[in-house]
Amino acid sequence: MLSYDVLIIGGGLAGLRAALEVGQQAKVGVVTKVYPMRSHSVAAQGGINAAISEEDNTEDHIYDTVKGSDYLADQDAVEILCDEAPRAVYEMDQMGALFSRTEAGRIAQRPFGGQDFPRTCYAADKTGHILQHTLYEQALRHNVKVHNEWFVLEILSDGGEVRGIVALDTHTGKVETIAANAVIVCTGGYGRVFSRSTNALINTGEGMSLAYHAGAALKDMEFVQFHPTTLYGSNILISEGARGEGGLLFNSEGERFMEKYAPSKMELAPRDVVSRSMETEIQEGRGIGDGYLHLDLTGIGADLIGDRLPQIAELARTYLGVDPVTEPIPVQPGQHYSMGGIGTDVHGATEVGGLYAAGECACVSVHGANRLGGNSLLDTVVFGRRAGAAAAAYVKGRPRPAPIPDSVVQEHENKLSALLAADSGESFSPVRKEMEVAMMNGAGVYRHKDGLDKAIDQLDVIKKRAENLTVSDKTRKFNFELQGALEFKHSLLLAEVIAEGARSREESRGAHFRNDFPERNDADWLKHTIATKGEDGPVYSTSDVSITKHQPKKRVY
Repeated sequence: MLSYDVLIIGGGLAGLRAALEVGQQAKVGVVTKVYPMRSHSVAAQGGINAAISEEDNTEDHIYDTVKGSDYLADQDAVEILCDEAPRAVYEMDQMGALFSRTEAGRIAQRPFGGQDFPRTCYAADKTGHILQHTLYEQALRHNVKVHNEWFVLEILSDGGEVRGIVALDTHTGKVETIAANAVIVCTGGYGRVFSRSTNALINTGEGMSLAYHAGAALKDMEFVQFHPTTLYGSNILISEGARGEGGLLFNSEGERFMEKYAPSKMELAPRDVVSRSMETEIQEGRGIGDGYLHLDLTGIGADLIGDRLPQIAELARTYLGVDPVTEPIPVQPGQHYSMGGIGTDVHGATEVGGLYAAGECACVSVHGANRLGGNSLLDTVVFGRRAGAAAAAYVKGRPRPAPIPDSVVQEHENKLSALLAADSGESFSPVRKEMEVAMMNGAGVYRHKDGLDKAIDQLDVIKKRAENLTVSDKTRKFNFELQGALEFKHSLLLAEVIAEGARSREESRGAHFRNDFPERNDADWLKHTIATKGEDGPVYSTSDVSITKHQPKKRVY
């Protein structure tokens, strides 16, 4: 049986940064369901925020983040995020990340939404890809052991402490166990809960669900970010960097419509504001075709597009046959990011001893009700490092992890065998599609009690159908149909928590907008929502928001 002091689930930016930190002090291993360079971190395009310019300062970064969060972010956590941002960026630079540069040789920065200064450091429009390469190179250099294409079935806990994991080795089809005194969950988001998403197919959210079943709380799950500019049809991300470099939004009447909604920030208002503005234009009949708008880069020029937005240009040409040098790109809002996640403190720790989380699957909370572009990559490296340091300190001096009983393996073998042996039931794929559509329709950019009630009723029916799934592929090795069925059950839990949280929060704040409660309500709802595992399903409660310097006030751009 395998054994590590600290085991990390997920091989993206947060996971690899945590692994490098742990590896300096303790024995560390990484389990990831895809090869690390296929982690969704590579899809991040626009950049990573840090106040490194002489004209900028950390206090402004803190304020922009708190305001952008619609005052739901925990301000002590935001202060850490922004204070440590320059260090994080310079560390990545020194590790070899190929940032774009100014003529003077400094790390280049571009404007991003909701910020009063161009503080987003970037590597053309491939920033996540570059950072992921850099950290994976460092992981190889330091001999971090990575178990590629292992699908985690359970995080084991006993007596309020982590004991390790059970996982399916996709290569062999065998159930394996790994003992560990600490586990750090770094599995990213849950975008595939929704029918329109920028997220990869692997983003099914099981890391959050696994932590929940191990005893951790899920926090602020109703806050789902919809990115304004996704490629029409495929919903591939079109970076905010495109607007940061001068891209403009137009409706069917040729109007630069953001002037009506955010006259001071225009296209560079926060993402929740721009997404709602676009959705309003479409719903009121000023959309183009059957539901998109135009992102116009033609005024930027071919040279700048080729230098700073080459991937955007390639995506538009490849998937829509549109050349952004000469014609506008059709775009529409799509699910992009989860502000909520596994509730942690500023060290990444959960309520379960030895269980930590970092990155998009975690909720520290530094993003509150709405994340600013460029703060997600920052979150991964800052809190990946902090979670790694905390986990390494936690295991120091502890005896070797206790062996995991064979009965645990047998229990999971029996469950998998039963699913594979079933000769009647439903395929997960069409049922999952119904879940995705129900969530997009009922818990999308705009929400209302009637729509949320309908979505929750649909989810109840889908949950019953999910009890009777079957898979046509009966083999064990590389059975991705089997894996998809397992992922779907995790996604379904998250869908329920998202929708129930959205129904209970009777206000509009950040990315959560209720047509029937269109105003923010600090008196009743300046609080985090918490979901923990009960005997009959999720149990909901609330907790206070940490406010240090910035008292809530009206959020205007």
